[in-house]
Order: sequence, then C-alpha cells, then structure tokens
Amino acid sequence: MIPELGHFALALACIIAVVQSVLPVVGAARGDARWMATAAPLALGLLLAVGTAFGSLLWAFAVNDTTVVNVVANSHSAKPLIYKLSGSWGNHEGSMVLWVLILALCGAAVALFGRDLPTALKARVIGVLGWVATGFLLFIIVTSNPFERVWPPPADGRGLNPVLQDPGLAMHPPTLYFGYVGYAVTFAFAIAALLEGRVDAAWGRWVRPWALGAWCFLTVGITMGSWWAYYELGWGGYWFWDPVENASLLPWLAGTALLHSSIVVEKRDTLKVWSVLLAILAFAMSLLGTFLVRSGVLNSVHAFANDPTRGVFILALLMIYVAGAFALFAWRAPRLTPTGIFAPISREGALVVNNLLLCSIAAVVLAGTLWPMFADILTGAKISVGPPFFNTATAPLAIPLVIAMPIGAMMPWKRGDIWAALQRLWWAAAAALLIGLLCLALAGYPVWPALGMAMATWLVVGAAADVADRIGLFRRPAQAWRRALGLPRAAWGAAIAHGALGISIAGIAGMGVATDTLVQLNPGQSTRLAGYEWRMDGLSDEAGPNYRARRATVTVLRDGAVVTVLHPERRTFIVDNQTTSEAAIHTNAMRDLYAVLGEERAGAAVLRLHHNPFAPWIWFGGLAMGFGGLLSLSDRRMRVAAPAPKGATVPA
Repeated sequence: MIPELGHFALALACIIAVVQSVLPVVGAARGDARWMATAAPLALGLLLAVGTAFGSLLWAFAVNDTTVVNVVANSHSAKPLIYKLSGSWGNHEGSMVLWVLILALCGAAVALFGRDLPTALKARVIGVLGWVATGFLLFIIVTSNPFERVWPPPADGRGLNPVLQDPGLAMHPPTLYFGYVGYAVTFAFAIAALLEGRVDAAWGRWVRPWALGAWCFLTVGITMGSWWAYYELGWGGYWFWDPVENASLLPWLAGTALLHSSIVVEKRDTLKVWSVLLAILAFAMSLLGTFLVRSGVLNSVHAFANDPTRGVFILALLMIYVAGAFALFAWRAPRLTPTGIFAPISREGALVVNNLLLCSIAAVVLAGTLWPMFADILTGAKISVGPPFFNTATAPLAIPLVIAMPIGAMMPWKRGDIWAALQRLWWAAAAALLIGLLCLALAGYPVWPALGMAMATWLVVGAAADVADRIGLFRRPAQAWRRALGLPRAAWGAAIAHGALGISIAGIAGMGVATDTLVQLNPGQSTRLAGYEWRMDGLSDEAGPNYRARRATVTVLRDGAVVTVLHPERRTFIVDNQTTSEAAIHTNAMRDLYAVLGEERAGAAVLRLHHNPFAPWIWFGGLAMGFGGLLSLSDRRMRVAAPAPKGATVPA
C-alpha cells in the first residue's frame, strides 16, 4: 500500500508542477495578483507531494519490501540500516526522486523566504522551477518508476553495489544534488529576469546567495566524492578525469564564474548580460551531468544506467530547457544595457579575467569529455581522452587564474593601480618564490610540483595579506584587532575560500611526488618505500555484517620504531559474491601511508603500497572552501532585503 501511495504522490506532484508552471507566469504577464499569489501555495504543495513520494520510497527500503523492483535490485535484508536507506538514492530511479525533492525544497524556500522579492519576479521564478519539475517528474513516471511492483516477490533482494556501501558515499549524492539543483534556482532567476526585461543590482543581490549556496554544496560534494574514490577504490588517486567527474566539475567552474560576476552586478550594476548567460550555463552543465550519468553514452564507473530510452528523454529535456533559454536570451539580452562603467585595471576588470579563465577551463574540459562520443559518431573511431590531455590543456589557464586571484582581491572598484596592489603583496610573492626554490633545491621536487607549491603559497599568503590590508595590520596595528572583529563575515569567508584553494593545490602538488610499489610478501618479509620499512606480519579471516574479509596485517617502521599497523582487506559480499578492496590508510595530516591488499599467491600477499605526501590537504582544502562559502553566506548582508530595483523596465 505504501508504494502505491508513493506512486500516487508522484502523479499528484506532476499535476501540481504543471499548474505551478502556468498560473504564476501567466499571472505575472497579465498583472493578475490572484494568479501570482498561487505561486507560494503551489510550491509548498509540490514539496509535500514529492516529500510523500520520497518518504514512501525510504519506507520500502527500510522494511525491505521485496514486492518493489527497485528494492529487490538495490537492497538486502542483511545490509545495515544506513545502507538500506542510502540504497534508496544509490540507484537511478531513487536518485531522480531525490533530485526532484531537492528542487521542490528550493522552490519552497523561495516561496517562504522570498518575501522581499517583487511579486511578479517571485511568481516567475517559482513558475520556471515548475517547468523544470514538470519535465523531471514526467521523466520519472514515464521511464523510471521507482515503485514498480514484482510478483511473486523474491525471498530477498540482490543487494547494493558493494563499492556504494560506504558512509562517505551515502552522503555524497545528496550533497552533490543540492549543488546541482541550486543552480536551477539561479537559472530560474535568469529566465524570470529575461521575461521581465530587467537585471539590476537588486537582481544580483537576490541571485548571489543561491549561487553561493549551490557552490558550497557542490564543492563539498565533489570533495567527498574525491575522498571516497581515494580510499574506497584502492588505486591511491584523487581525480582521474573520468567523464562523470568532469560533469561535476563543469557546473562548479561555471558556478564559480557566476558567483563572482553576480558580485559585480550587485556592486557596480554591470556585467548583467554575462551573469544571466552564466546562470543559464551553470544549470545547463548540471543537466549535462545528469544526461551523462544516466544515458550510457560514455563509459564511467559512476554511471547509473545504460538505457537509450532514458537517455533520449533527458536529452530532449536538455534541448528544451537549454535551447529555449538561449533563444529567450538571444531575444531579450540586447535590451539589458549596463549602467556601470569601469576601467580595465580595477576589481571589475580582475573579475572579468577570472570569469574568462574559468570559462576557458570549462570549455577545455567539456571538449575533452565529449570528444570521444562525437569521434565515435562521426568517424567510428574509439578513442579516449585521459589525464595527460586535461593536465596539459588546463594548466596554462589555471596558472594565470591563480596568479590573478590575490591581485584582484587587492584592487579597488571602478579604477585601480596594479602596481599598488603588487606592493601590498610583495611578502606573498617572496614567500611563494622561497617555497618554490626550497622544493626544487632541497626537496628535489620536479618543476611542476615545485611550481604547484609556489602557487599554493601565493594563494594562502595572498589571502592573509588581503585580510591584513583590510584591518590595517601594518598601518594601524593598535586598531587591527578591533577592525578584525568588525570585518564582515563575507570578507573572512572569501579569504578563507581563496586560501583553502591554495591548500588543495599544495596537496595536489604533493601527490606529484608520491611514490608507490607493488610487492609480493610472505608473512615475516618486508620491503622499503620512502624511507619506511613495510613488514607483512600475516593474513587472517574476518566476518562483517554482510561480507567475508581476508585481512593483512602490515607493520610500518621507521628507524626500527613502529609508526603504525595497517590492516588492508579484500571483502567478498555474500549476496552477490562481489569482491572489493578496502585500503588501509595512516595519516598524520602531512602524508598518507596507504596499503591495498591484492590476490594471494601461494600463501603470499600481493600488496600495493603508497607514500602520498600532503595528500590530506586536498580534502582539507576542499572542506575549508565550503566552510568559507558558508561563512560568507551567514553574513547578514546576504539575508537582508535587496535594494529597491532601479532602471528602466524593458517593454514586454
């Protein structure tokens, strides 16, 4: 009965979404206050209906209802409860319901917390979100019903993919989806502004919190996914330029550009057309990621499905939303005239450079990701584009972007002096040069890792220099503490996020000098790697809640003293007889000692051993970036009413 309730709730949600996509938008066009007033109740009704559907799905997984096909395919009674629940979104059908639930939650948030929005703009934004919800609810009902029944029911389910049975991955998809769907709201604001014919400083104030919130969730989601791949897949890496990894990076790049350009719209009432375009592109990249994951057009360890019907449906949605948005943009954008004027050497100019470089990197990643598909279609050639291409093509764009970041933060609005900004950053430049030379001369780093460490230092010390300059640490040291307490949280958050990017870059540079070895050891034998002795002490059998494990005991010593004892495992899951590797990692925040157990050979263990300097900094930096964004979002200036709209309205 509960699955039928969920299915009915989905159908009801689709009807509500259709009405939500029509009444408020038509009411705004006609100036009908009663029709516009339906926007908020409809958004709340959509949330209630989709929430009921998702709750029904959770219940089916929690009680292991094997009359539901989705439960049979993705759950088992022997699984711990957390993996039963995460199994509800660890598959194609359930993940789409979660996607729409977050979309409905965002629409309800606009309805509840957008009291200061002009009535017509609010109605149009909620209406556009209804358009998006309608398409995806139809997609779920027509091609991806999560409540499909099976009869007679099997005795038990087939279980969740073993590599997904991990606490980190249980939270990775919801966090990532909050980022993806957050850009649906900025997209809705862009379409609403085009329909209304006005983009001004007030629009920038309303869009910026949503852009920042989506960016925070997407940053943390990507970080969690990278960390999961590092410790769960057993390959010792953090990023493989996999097509679906790239699909999450693309909206992050476009969203980062949007976040910075919306600041210019808010502060200087310029870059209006560009910001609207970025809002469309960020959501388009989110939809592209949805298409790549679910269509099967590209091979990826992340792919949910390989169903042409689903792929064609999502491709149709992508074409309707994106092509329609670009057509509207081409029609209305020429009328959005900027009013702010600025010199090329200014903070606005620096943010333009930031945007151009970010979008150039996104274009390179997009081309490299999609080219194998187009090459197959056009020529029949089976090619792959891997890390060598992406690393080589993005580095010349990423380096000037990193160099420009601290300089741009030091520039004043409207007109600046680049020499004055560089003078205030001299100690950041000196520190970067010193660290780079030390890495080359003393540590023996190759050129690229040494350059990465220099760039990381430039960002971290540059962020500190920005804060020191704002509080007058060297000009008025007696008042610095008081000024630091009065510094807006948005300024602290921006400095933390910029510095945290430097921390992640340092971790990436450290991985450039990581070492590893593949050895076969009998109990009692040892090998040496990176100045450590790795001794294989023995093998044992262990039992888990729904798996059997073969565990190795590896003692790591340095100068005869025990540093740590590692226990890498090979787990065989009972239900589906799949085997996974569980890496054992010991970290001291400066490096990781990493061991993976392979197949046994004549009683000997095959071990892959890694020494990864600064690896933890990759994820510390990613989480710190998310924290910096949330700190900025907590600034009261992000929550107060936007200034009254100004400027001429374009006739409809």
